[in-house]
Amino acid sequence: MALFALEHLSFAYPGAATGALDDVSVEVGRGEYLCVCGKSGCGKTTLLRQLKSVLTPHGTRSGAVLLDGTVLDEVPLATQARRIGFVMQDPDAQIITDRVWHELAFGLESTGCEESALRLRVAEMASYFGIGDWFHRDVCELSGGQKQLLNLASIMAMQPDVLVCDEPTSQLDPVATTTFLDTVRRINRDLGVTVIMSEHRLEEVFACADHVLVLDEGRVTAQGTPREVAAALHAAGDAMTFALP
Repeated sequence: MALFALEHLSFAYPGAATGALDDVSVEVGRGEYLCVCGKSGCGKTTLLRQLKSVLTPHGTRSGAVLLDGTVLDEVPLATQARRIGFVMQDPDAQIITDRVWHELAFGLESTGCEESALRLRVAEMASYFGIGDWFHRDVCELSGGQKQLLNLASIMAMQPDVLVCDEPTSQLDPVATTTFLDTVRRINRDLGVTVIMSEHRLEEVFACADHVLVLDEGRVTAQGTPREVAAALHAAGDAMTFALP
């Protein structure tokens, strides 16, 4: 059974002349790395926000989103908070607290994690992500890349099953981008966490993916392994071919 499955998913924003998503179907297995790509405005963000109920935009939806075979809206929000991690485009958009170590602990505290386990997980994440040197710093003193890495570490402290990243490097410089994407790949490879990533900078993501999904105006134009998708786009003369590494 797929960890996540979208079945004939369509979505339209209120008052929109056309739908943002049109009959999207895809399955994401456990431990898989899925890259979602396409031109700006093709529906990537709208698609990823369907994967967590509290982030789903207002509008009209048909089809189904399933988590382990259960309709996502029927999965308790507390369970979703623990199992589904989400990193947004803006590093400042999801930081809650004022200190680095407070931020690492916030999600665990919110879900009622015992103090002994909380301390252990926070220490593990600080070590794994190499942020011990700025563990006690104010968040406002961090660079954009450090903030985004902190967001990722705070999510991973919750030990999620799936990590959803919506163009997480869009506001980062090249060095911070490489660091962030390398860390996500390491999480997928070392910890077996499922990754669903939308990204414009395909040169650092495309080849790492097990599965690629290409969107155009809310429709799936190609999906499969990176080689299969590249061949399909090339054969169709799709302009996305020129964005591939």
